[in-house]
Amino acid sequence: MKAWGHLKTINHHKSEVMKNCFKVGMYKQGLLHDLSKYNPKEFLVGCKYYQGNRSPNAAEREERGYSSAWLHHKGRNKHHFEYWIDVDMDKNFEVAGMRMPVKYVLEMFMDRIAASKTYQKDNYTDQSPLNYYNRRKDVMVIHPKTRRQLEFLLCMLARDGEEATFRFIREHVIRKRQ
Repeated sequence: MKAWGHLKTINHHKSEVMKNCFKVGMYKQGLLHDLSKYNPKEFLVGCKYYQGNRSPNAAEREERGYSSAWLHHKGRNKHHFEYWIDVDMDKNFEVAGMRMPVKYVLEMFMDRIAASKTYQKDNYTDQSPLNYYNRRKDVMVIHPKTRRQLEFLLCMLARDGEEATFRFIREHVIRKRQ
């Protein structure tokens, strides 16, 4: 039953991201989003720690002190800011967030919406992704420009809703990149 529940959860999440990416014209990223979750290194761990109301990675982390599935996942998916953490040679080799290409910032934004919808279900509001972000933003190692871009979109979503935010992305972000 855990395997079936986990599969349904990741399929639902992927479907939500795909649907949202398609709404703004990001077809390739919608199709390719989170394919590594089907890799046995992530999928089998996800099945073992599946709970249905939060990421299995959190449960694995609580038991083992780290999440092997998360380490595998973030190293293969460029829409996670953690993928972009490196040493900054201009800052005395400190660990720092590198600037993310806009297409991955947009995918990260869509991922946060989908994760909130997947786990919060009927309790989801357009404020949910911003609330989740605000609870963790102080510990995020993320490039300042990437942070501003993500926060701008999350605040717009909370204030103006999905339709207006997606229209802004289509008309002012995607079009500008072409």
